[in-house]
Amino acid sequence: MHLPQLVADSGPVLCTTLEPRTWPAILELLSLQKKPWTLCVDELPYLTATAPSLPSQLQRWLDHSIPKGCLLILAGSSTAMMNDLFLHRSAPLYGRAQKLLHVQPMDYAAFCKACKLKPRDAESFEMYSLVGGIPKYWEFVEDSQDAIGLAEALYFDFAPYMEQEPQRILRDEGVHGANPLAVLEAIGRGAERPSEISQRLGTAQTNLSRVFQQLLDASVLARELPYGENIRSTKKTLYRIQDPTLRFWFRVYSPHRSRWMRYDAKEKRQLIHAHASTVFEDACRARYPDSGRYWEKDIEIDLIAPDPAAAKGLVIAEVKWSKLTIAAKRRLMEDLEARWKRTTLSRKHRGPVRFEILDASADWA
Repeated sequence: MHLPQLVADSGPVLCTTLEPRTWPAILELLSLQKKPWTLCVDELPYLTATAPSLPSQLQRWLDHSIPKGCLLILAGSSTAMMNDLFLHRSAPLYGRAQKLLHVQPMDYAAFCKACKLKPRDAESFEMYSLVGGIPKYWEFVEDSQDAIGLAEALYFDFAPYMEQEPQRILRDEGVHGANPLAVLEAIGRGAERPSEISQRLGTAQTNLSRVFQQLLDASVLARELPYGENIRSTKKTLYRIQDPTLRFWFRVYSPHRSRWMRYDAKEKRQLIHAHASTVFEDACRARYPDSGRYWEKDIEIDLIAPDPAAAKGLVIAEVKWSKLTIAAKRRLMEDLEARWKRTTLSRKHRGPVRFEILDASADWA
């Protein structure tokens, strides 16, 4: 590490370049700086793995020696390990962070801008559904490439980049054992309820509680409850794989990898399209704060959200990843209204309701 323009605590200015070899030396040199500075240390969990005493050294330095007006940013890609470093009461850095930021994946607009793709193009969105919001995966997007070509480059070619990606992510997050992968396999193949997942794995649901929590803490899984419910008021829990790339891995790559190269273009396109439809639903819900799915018995509604245009109002929406005709939208609207009237939530809600059909021709880009 090079720290130029060091200023001694007293005496003349020292203009030199030093290469400190220990963390105490680095922190001491930072303490000597007279002008305010901002320093970002990336991948703190990996640094801690090689220097276990680093959190304690940082604690003492933050408590006693960091110069006023200076900003230290500590970053890491492992959600679980960063939580261990800052949120556990026994951790040396507990309570030392003035602000905690959970950096979300980049959105579809950023993907199109970075890869020079048309944002209102369905092919662009299906490519996005294969790489999600992680810029590292965007490096595989090439000019004049379609979604099938990108899927094969990332997942199905000889020794593809994504082949061992779930194992790497789980290892980096400190999630070990066969059960986490088995849970993700079950979810990828359509089992969303805890009871369904446990049945497929041939184990009691209680045996998976710790695995579910580990995957939630690592932001690999997302837990969904029916709109308007909370964890204390309902047992209607669904789990889904949060990242689009991992979702594709377990939904399409894992069950189809041995047969993919025998599929024709139409079959490959259908698999990608079905996967992209789930990512499109996520994108539509992201446009409405506090939105969610709703389900009860044989009724399911893709999106319910507070209506920003009406106090105490709700938006009730059906989401379809295809361009619908006017007649098709009318039929879906009638069906959506009928389903809403059959729900328990409709009998409790007293405000106005607005119905929408969100399809691939909507302003979703």
